Amino acid sequence: MAKKTAAQTSRRAVIDDIRKKQKGAERRRGFAIVGVCATIAVLIVVAAAYRPVKDWWDERKFNDVDLAAIGGPASACGEIQTKPSEGQEHVPTGSQVTYQSSPAVTGNHWNEAGVAPVAMEKKFYSAEERPELEALVHNSEHGYTIVWYDETAAADSAELAELRAIAGKFPGDSNMRYKMKVVPWLESDGEPFPDGQHIAYTHWSAGGEGETDASKQLAVTQYCSEVSGEALKSFMEKYPYLDSPEPTAM
Repeated sequence: MAKKTAAQTSRRAVIDDIRKKQKGAERRRGFAIVGVCATIAVLIVVAAAYRPVKDWWDERKFNDVDLAAIGGPASACGEIQTKPSEGQEHVPTGSQVTYQSSPAVTGNHWNEAGVAPVAMEKKFYSAEERPELEALVHNSEHGYTIVWYDETAAADSAELAELRAIAGKFPGDSNMRYKMKVVPWLESDGEPFPDGQHIAYTHWSAGGEGETDASKQLAVTQYCSEVSGEALKSFMEKYPYLDSPEPTAM
């Protein structure tokens, strides 16, 4: 076998050195890619956790605060308004109902187990998760007080913290006194609230506890410039869940 020349040996060494450097560079690129992916994964986890943690942090100061002490004074809300019910028929799930009220209070609505009415346990909803109006109106028929907030309130972190805190005062899924939901009223839903008003409390009244004459049913609304636990407490005392067309249904 012919011996390798010095030139061949040198060339082989250069090639081996190049390959060694290439492998090293590939390993470094692999480590860099893994590092970037790990960093992105951590950032995703942090971003996902940030909102719940911030919400908890913002709301913690209300833990031992009475409902009436959350938000502004009752004077932030106007006079309670009433008008005749818009109807009470069940319509197929998925069909759209045009409501004359802003926000919707009474009227035709969906009726499907697990969809409409919406389950009681969840109290606060963001725009991304809010149930359809046709489902929420069925909740209203069952005696739920609904606290609506518009997009101006949704953009105010302090206002949202107060709304979440109020929702937290109504725990559980079986005590009917806690029939309450906090939901957004969106631009796509219909007419905006009156000028300067960003919160609305609504209730579907039977016309008095135990009233069975459908002609006496009323849509009850109170608008507020800011959320007021004091006004909400008074509103719910004046219009309890028992004053609704179907008070014993969840």
